[in-house]
Amino acid sequence: MNTVSSPQVGQLVRILKGKDAGEAAVVIAVVDSRFVYIADGDKRKFDGPKKKNILHLELIPFISSEVVNSLEETGRVTNGKLRYAVMKYAGPTGISADEKGD
Repeated sequence: MNTVSSPQVGQLVRILKGKDAGEAAVVIAVVDSRFVYIADGDKRKFDGPKKKNILHLELIPFISSEVVNSLEETGRVTNGKLRYAVMKYAGPTGISADEKGD
């Protein structure tokens, strides 16, 4: 299923399960082999990340160097950088699931 064996800090993911399914986010911390903390800088801020099972995430082979560098230097990252990383991946069309429902 996942081509990448384990998620890395700064890596983009697409949420597969839960109320945020279909949205993109950035891994801001790896808890263990099963769980990571994710944030997107918009609805899910850096100070209130979501703990997710990696089985519920699709790992995207893109790691944001801005996020990684910021976390290494200061131990935190701005919500603007998280939004920028998500937007850079999502592109102008965006993959945000603002339209709720099936």
